[in-house]
Amino acid sequence: MIHPETATTHDPLLVQDRTGQTSCFNCIIETYQTQAYNLACRILSDWALAEDALQEALVSAYGSFRQFRGDNLAAWLMRIVANRCRDMLRSQRSRPTSPLDPLPSDLDDPDSIPSALNIPSGGESPEDHAERGDLNRAIQAGLNTLPQEQRLAVLLVDVQGFSYEEAGMTMDCSLGTVKSRVSRGRAGLRDHLRLQGELLPAQFRHED
Repeated sequence: MIHPETATTHDPLLVQDRTGQTSCFNCIIETYQTQAYNLACRILSDWALAEDALQEALVSAYGSFRQFRGDNLAAWLMRIVANRCRDMLRSQRSRPTSPLDPLPSDLDDPDSIPSALNIPSGGESPEDHAERGDLNRAIQAGLNTLPQEQRLAVLLVDVQGFSYEEAGMTMDCSLGTVKSRVSRGRAGLRDHLRLQGELLPAQFRHED
């Protein structure tokens, strides 16, 4: 992954969008690379592939920045990242992946977890930390069961914190389609978690 210190110690890479606005591409990398990397990790379930996807997406974004209309940079960039991840998934279908350990910068943040699965914030014991890791892995496994478009919609809205409108820009679809994908994705994720039973921490088990 490109590190902010690397991006900012060199002369700025200046890029110009379709409106004629000039931006510092190094600064764009520094601002969005963690968010983009987390999205790639959650789509691909593979750290190495996610890093490759991010690098290739950033190169693509730099080369195509003149096509950006200057409206929503985060949505535009995440769309490039998501599209690159889709391409990699198609090329990697025959290659098995290993389960991810919890991400320290997205689902480990209680405010980033879908509200139906929210974990209380504040100090926690080692046991609580371990349980949160178990839940994180269960959530990732559930995300992996969803169709790609539902998974991306849930990630954008519930993990990345995008509005439905921003998610629609990223996915290039209508507001109604985004809402439908998020709703179905959330339902699929909840169903998966309810089936885990004893694998989930006690407070998240579904009681009949």
